[in-house]
Amino acid sequence: MSREAEFPNLTVIKHPLVQHKLTWLREAQTNTDSFRNLLREVAQMLAYEATRDLPTELQTIQTPITEMQSPIISGKKLCLVSILRAGNGMLDGILSLLPLARVGHIGLYRDHETLEPVEYYFKVPSDIAERQVIMVDPMLATGNSAVAAIDRVKATGCPSIKLLCLLAAPEGVANMLKHHPDVPIVTASLDSHLNEHGYIVPGLGDAGDRIFGTV
Repeated sequence: MSREAEFPNLTVIKHPLVQHKLTWLREAQTNTDSFRNLLREVAQMLAYEATRDLPTELQTIQTPITEMQSPIISGKKLCLVSILRAGNGMLDGILSLLPLARVGHIGLYRDHETLEPVEYYFKVPSDIAERQVIMVDPMLATGNSAVAAIDRVKATGCPSIKLLCLLAAPEGVANMLKHHPDVPIVTASLDSHLNEHGYIVPGLGDAGDRIFGTV
């Protein structure tokens, strides 16, 4: 049984284009500009997969040839919630695919001693309880920040949440499964493990530092 099969909440996107771009995101010599562009592209492809199950309904339209019934997205509208600061590196790519989505932000930093999240900012649309939420953060490491962010969003009454991340560690996926088994996770890779500092191995380093050039 593959490691992925141990986690019913996890979908790993193994499309060759995603994996090719992920390789260069991992490469230590990839510069800041290239890293941002690659992350934007991969985020867009992951969002394509994460929205595969959006409901549709038929609408009557007029093509240049004839009238027809054609599908459009129906049901609740979308909200992207970025876990600051690294989540912002994924927003542009996803918004190019979903330009009408609203955007919320939750600011969390990881205490380097306890590895526990500390919240410093929270701003979401007032009607978030009526929307489907896609939460974005490049790295699912311990999972503590994701669990805390989802706790916060669920407290608003939002019933539908997915987590979109570039990389995941087994420890983080297990933590999510324990606390939020109803939240699907979409990622490009389930990596090996966390090191003693709580970083994903083999990983790609600190995503926020690499996005914003603060290495």
